[in-house]
Order: sequence, then C-alpha cells, then structure tokens
Amino acid sequence: MHAPSTRKTLLALTLAAAFGGFAATAIRSGLDQPAHAETAAPAVLPGISALPTTVAGQPLPSLAPMLEKVTPAVVSVRTRQVVRVSPFGDDPFFRRMFPELTQQQLNQSLGSGVIVDAKNGYVLTNHHVIEGADDVTVILADGRTVKAEFVGSDPDTDVALMQIHADNLTAIPLADSDALRVGDFVVAVGNPFGLGQTVTSGIVSAVGRSNVPGVGFQNFIQTDASINPGNSGGALVNLNGQLVGINTASFNLQGSMAGNIGLGFAIPSDLASGVMQQLLANGGVVRRGTLGIETQDVDERIAKSLGLDVARGAAVTRVYPESAGKDAGLQPGDVIVAANGRHIDNGEMLRNFQGLQPANAKVTLDVRRDGKPLQLSATLREQPHELEGKDLDPRLAGASFAELPETARRSGVSGVLVSEVARGSRAERNGLRKGDIVLAASSGGFSDLPGFRASLGNEPQQLVLRVLRGGRPGTLPMR
Repeated sequence: MHAPSTRKTLLALTLAAAFGGFAATAIRSGLDQPAHAETAAPAVLPGISALPTTVAGQPLPSLAPMLEKVTPAVVSVRTRQVVRVSPFGDDPFFRRMFPELTQQQLNQSLGSGVIVDAKNGYVLTNHHVIEGADDVTVILADGRTVKAEFVGSDPDTDVALMQIHADNLTAIPLADSDALRVGDFVVAVGNPFGLGQTVTSGIVSAVGRSNVPGVGFQNFIQTDASINPGNSGGALVNLNGQLVGINTASFNLQGSMAGNIGLGFAIPSDLASGVMQQLLANGGVVRRGTLGIETQDVDERIAKSLGLDVARGAAVTRVYPESAGKDAGLQPGDVIVAANGRHIDNGEMLRNFQGLQPANAKVTLDVRRDGKPLQLSATLREQPHELEGKDLDPRLAGASFAELPETARRSGVSGVLVSEVARGSRAERNGLRKGDIVLAASSGGFSDLPGFRASLGNEPQQLVLRVLRGGRPGTLPMR
C-alpha cells in the first residue's frame, strides 16, 4: 500500500478511536452520577460532532471496499457430533454389560472457515473446529447452506481442509506471510459466538511465536485484532484483501468470558497452504520430516563442559542408525544452535522446527563441535506415524504405537501413545489398553517413537513398561 493511503488509514483509525473514547466517557460519567429525588433543571448537553466526510479535501478512507471482496470467502462452520454417554464412563466391560444405560447425546459447535480455492471448493479451517464431527455444514456469506466433505487434517498444526460443492464461490488470494512485519495492519473476519460474520482490526504484534502453551507445532502470527470463540478457522487478511493467516486462538489466563485482551494468534498462510498441499497429495495426512536424533537443553554446566560461551542450543545425545542426522554427520556432543538460519535455543525449539518441515526437506544446521562452529546439510526423512507392536517385540503383539500429540508434549509428557489394542491379543493380556501412554521401559530410555523402536532393538530378556493411564502411572510386565 502507498504511503499517502497508509496515512489516510491511520488518520481514520485515530479519529475513530478518539470518537469511541469520547462516547464511552460521556456514557460512563452519566451512569456514575448519584440519583436525586427532587426535580432538577434540565441539563444542557454539549453537542457531539459527526465524523467528517472528507479530510484535506479527500474522502475518508475505509476498509469497506476491500471487505466487500473478502467477506464472501469467509464462511461459518457448524458441526454435529453424536456421542454415547454412560454412567460408567469409558469402561468397556460395564458398557457392554449395561447397554440400556448408555444414552446418545448431540454435541454442536460453531467455527469459521476460509474458501481458498473457488473452482474446487476447498475450505481451510482449524482441526479443533471439526475434530470428531459426524456432520459438518458450511453457511456461505450469502446465506446458502451446504454440506462439507472432510478432506484431511493435521492436529499438530491445527489445520483442516474441507470441500464444498456450490456455484459462484469466492476465494481469498494468499499472501506471502513471510513478508509480514510487526506493525502491519491486519483484519480478522469470522463468526464469533455464532453472532454472524464479524470484522475486527488491529496490527501484527509479533511473528514467529512458538511459545504458546497448550498448542502443537507453532509459528504463529500474533495480533491485537479481537479473535473470540467462533472466530477459529476464520481469515486474517492484509489491507490488500489477501490471506495472511488462519485465526486459531486467543490467549487469556482468565478464560474467554473475561473478554479479549489483545492476544490473538493465527497460523501463517504459507504454513497453512503447505499443510493443505500435503493433505491433498498424501490422502489427507501430513508426512513430517525428522533428523532422527535425541537432544537435551544446554545449561551452564553442559555449556562449560562443551566449551561454549553461551548456554544455548540443543545438545545431541543420541543419533539413530540410518537417520538423516547420521547421514549429515551429526555426532553425540554436537550442539545445534540454528536451523535454516533460525535460532535454536533448546530442544523444544528444534523439535518445533522439525515438526513444521515436510519429509525430504533440505535443512542447513549450524553446529558447535568441541566449541568450534560447523555447518552441516541434512535431508530430513519421514517420521513414522505408527508402529505395530509385533514388529517391535513379540510381547507387544496386537498393540499399535503412535507419536504423542504435540499438545501433550508441551504439557510436559514424554513417551509414546498406545493407539490401538486388538481384543484378545497378547498385548491386551499383558494389560495394555488403548490410550495408555508408555513413559519408559526396561529396554532403555526414549522420548519418541523412533527412540522406542531403537530401545527394543536387542529384544530385552525382561520387558517392563511404565504406563500413564487416566493421569495415574503404573508398571506393566510384558510376558
């Protein structure tokens, strides 16, 4: 946008803010006056001037022309989920014994979405908007209601893709979100609280945020534009009407009912577009790349022992055989301080960086080895989604193991998830249940699925798993 146009927009926003503040002050001072029984002389109220129609001979700038092109591409998303509720909770034995006590309950939720491909009817939204839904309906800006088909989703980046079939759709063009700068004006469009299409504005408060609690892999745009419940999945656009992000979350320690406090987050359009392309190419799933290493944070003690001036980086503690890290020449004791030019301060930052890369991505690593700088090149290999227990150890036959959701890892849990357990299998007889989290094993230490597989490589004589179930830890001997 040209500088004169930007100045006009700034002037309009300043005038609007001043007028809003004046009106609020006038109303509040009236409410604060004490009540009197006697009749008082009628007060003379000062006149309130209307906003001018022109400034310096030019029409007052407005976002309306841009929004007229954008809003038809932002949709409301309604989901329905039928759940079976039992007084015995999820206990399968009692649910089978007393099926008459199990009732059906209908859960409904609201969110937003963005049409990014009008020809094919592709709609981007958040994974948490459509998670577990049995039925998804999209309401277009012109009032039409259409059924949506699920294409795929990625829980760890909170991106989901749907498809709708309708004529005369409008899509939002995608911007280069990497070009965003702190201070750029942005506008959020969505369906907060189910009220209907709503527009809020603000600026980019920060870019590259990756320390938001309770969320998966992150590279968020932070904005002070209001993002309220129901805005999730909506559009964050620049003043040219281009999509720069998918609104995903607001942050408030007191909960959403405390109101907006100017901490909203959006998934950059470049990241959302990359996930969408993977979902389309890989049958609705994302294939991530990994170095195949284990690391630990560098503290003052480790920094001193490794000859580092600053306690920063991810220290390599283990390099798996036949991994991308092994091929790149990484060794235990190396400290990774940057990846593709981005600072790596600790192990979590390295994990977050890898989680945002597709399989076969080229990565340049800045490393410190024996205190000296070294640069290595790696080609990431696909991170396994799931491993069968029978391929790991015969005592685990019948169970399937998957990576923990990244949200669980950010809450401090480390290990692997038991994703399935076949009825009557050896794993079930050994006590494993779907949903268990394997925290540790007598076979050796691990923090993720490749580490779990590596620890079982020598088939230990005795195998005991430490398991977290329903928030309670326990041990299970595998026989």
